[in-house]
Amino acid sequence: MSITSFSFLCFVALVLIAYYAVPLLFKKRGQWVVLLISSIIFYLFSVKGDYVQIVFPLVASFVTWGLLKLLAGTGEEELVKRRLILAAELAVLLGILIVFKFYKFITGGDVIPPTGLSFYTFILLGYFIEVYNGIGVRRDSFLQTTLVGMFFPLMVQGPIIKTREHSDQFFEYHKPDYKNLTFGAQRMLWGFFKWLVISQRLKIIVDEIYNNNAQYPGAYIWLGTVCFAFQLYTNFSGGIDIVIGLAEMLGIILPENFTTPFFAKNISEYWRRWHATLGIWMKDNVFYPLLRTKMIMGLGKKLKNVFGKKKGKQITTYVAMFILWFSVGLWHGGAATFVIGSGLLHWAYIVLGEVTLPFFTWLFEKKLHINMQSKFANGFRVMRTFFFVCIGDLFFRSKNIPHALSLLKGSVSSFNPQIFVDGSLLNLGLSIYEWGILLVTMAVFITVSVIQYRMELSRDGKITGSSFEGYSNIREYIASKKLVIRWIVYLALFFTVLLLAEYGPGFNPADSIYDDF
Repeated sequence: MSITSFSFLCFVALVLIAYYAVPLLFKKRGQWVVLLISSIIFYLFSVKGDYVQIVFPLVASFVTWGLLKLLAGTGEEELVKRRLILAAELAVLLGILIVFKFYKFITGGDVIPPTGLSFYTFILLGYFIEVYNGIGVRRDSFLQTTLVGMFFPLMVQGPIIKTREHSDQFFEYHKPDYKNLTFGAQRMLWGFFKWLVISQRLKIIVDEIYNNNAQYPGAYIWLGTVCFAFQLYTNFSGGIDIVIGLAEMLGIILPENFTTPFFAKNISEYWRRWHATLGIWMKDNVFYPLLRTKMIMGLGKKLKNVFGKKKGKQITTYVAMFILWFSVGLWHGGAATFVIGSGLLHWAYIVLGEVTLPFFTWLFEKKLHINMQSKFANGFRVMRTFFFVCIGDLFFRSKNIPHALSLLKGSVSSFNPQIFVDGSLLNLGLSIYEWGILLVTMAVFITVSVIQYRMELSRDGKITGSSFEGYSNIREYIASKKLVIRWIVYLALFFTVLLLAEYGPGFNPADSIYDDF
């Protein structure tokens, strides 16, 4: 069951009715049971007929519940036993993840992973580690542990929640709230707009260029790569909007996963804005523990003796970062294109950026007398970061490394900017009418992104006097307007999705780029 399908909307309507009706019959109890049953039903209808897949999240939940129960019976002084229990949790959950997720990377073969494998594995692992470290609360009930791992809005898109901060909401009573219901529905509608109206049209262009790159050299490849960057963003963030909006309608607030990433001024900032919950999980559960291992600490001591305290610590951090980014690349899929495009290439960007920062600061500020905090300099940083991201996306989208290298070579083999004015773009799968729709809707999307970014700057005190000051999101800003203006906006968005979305015969509503992640 795709989250962009009509059947999903019918399912959501039934869930909302049951979710708010059951507590009326059982004295404000039973909502979490509705969520659990809904999650199991959703999973069964999302596995494309392979119903045995539900065994995997259930086994992961059972193992986590059982080992946490065993952990609760050990004392803090039983360090070896506690570590063995932690090792068992990591071995089972990561073992399943590696077998399915990275089988292709290790053996060159292919296997389809269970739906939502990475998301429920990371959520349950994070939950276990929180309890192990004494900063999370263990749930006695196996069914409640299962809901923590299988809460259905999170299963195919994320975000990857910290259970100590968000999972308590699953078990609290939530009464119907007008703001939650309307704001949640608006967020879902915006997600449908980004995914079905924009991303699906961009996909047509990207597929045509990347699948036939020998026919489309030079500017075509740059166009296809930029289109893919926005296709990926509108597809993934659109799905997250749907998920967060649905949870909000249930009275559950989930963490944001995207905060205008294309306004980032460097790669580190980009990853704080892009798939933020994955980055936080990786830092908390991979990077920081890695820095405390005997191997890394021993390496640090040796490097400090050779290069000095500051340099030695820096090199040690880069080594740990290499493992971190390699893991991020693997999470995105078991292929070298993912390891490079979403992992090691970004590690190289960050390391080179930090190493060369003193030189470029000296060059631009001392020698060229350029104000590095000016709007021009910040604009240049944003464009530079976007360019680097696009190179990574090129690898991400490529079939394999030779294909990626062929695309890079083709991108500089021809100088053909005339394609943007001579009608050549009409050969990429979109009619002039469809191009018009894409350009107008992209303009709307970019305008909203700019407004969101200005709201962020206002909240941080970086700009003052903005008309968006005091608003946490664009929905609150629209809600502050007159009734007529509000409904013009809502109806315009609704009918845009209804009339211009890419669905119907030949469209696969389950076509999410992150489906197998």
